[in-house]
Amino acid sequence: MPPRSSSRSPATNVAAFLGERLSQVRLAAKYQSQEALAEALRTDRTTITKIETGERPPNGNLLKEWLTACGVNGLHRETLEGLGVLARVKEDPGRAQAAPWFETEAKAHTLRYWAPVIVPGLVQTRAYARELFTARGFEEADVAESVEARMNRQAILDRSPAPDITIVLWEPVLDHQIGTREVMSEQLNRLVEVSQRHMVAIHVLPSSLGANPGLGGAVNLAASDDAPELLLSDGLVEDSLTQESAKVHQARGTFGSVRADALNRADSRTALRKAMERWST
Repeated sequence: MPPRSSSRSPATNVAAFLGERLSQVRLAAKYQSQEALAEALRTDRTTITKIETGERPPNGNLLKEWLTACGVNGLHRETLEGLGVLARVKEDPGRAQAAPWFETEAKAHTLRYWAPVIVPGLVQTRAYARELFTARGFEEADVAESVEARMNRQAILDRSPAPDITIVLWEPVLDHQIGTREVMSEQLNRLVEVSQRHMVAIHVLPSSLGANPGLGGAVNLAASDDAPELLLSDGLVEDSLTQESAKVHQARGTFGSVRADALNRADSRTALRKAMERWST
């Protein structure tokens, strides 16, 4: 195992302390090599190495899969999952701040997304998501991990009971090339497929309408039974998460405006199909 730098010592760094414990868990579970555990978790060895050396703490999903694969339960599991949260907060406060969104999204009964720049993560294809993470300068191991987390998140679409999901896309999103033409064609095909689900409504806001109230940025709203509605706003540096009633009310108004001016479901599906054909030729 590569040596740790002094700043990544288990004695002074939460991520390194967690990594050391996860290494012990792996060995106790008879995964004698990092490659063996990586194969069980459907990831690559470098991801396991970075986690065990404390270079990068695991995301919540990967940590849960790691502990499950190694048979860790009870108080020991709760302790390691808690250390994972602390390590992620220390390592990346912005990403950790957005973590409650994904927890709420997973159990929400109503989800609303306004997308003025890119396709929302909930309905991205694997290839489209990979292009986005790569463009942000992620290392390959980070790209693979982030893509897998995004794909796992999409289990929401098959949840029972199904949540009520409404997505409004600004029309230029359909023509904004991410990756190759094949990547775009596949992504548009995915949108057409999802738009045919009973509990999912995808609407296209025509660019011919000119400026619209949603050009200030993406809006993500999640409503659940056990908490106030949650707003996630995309930012250039970091995302903003809030349940503050005034901000949530303003976001609802923005979403309502773009939804009111968007095409109906049938015409939106036609627009999606035409965009898919453009990328396919």
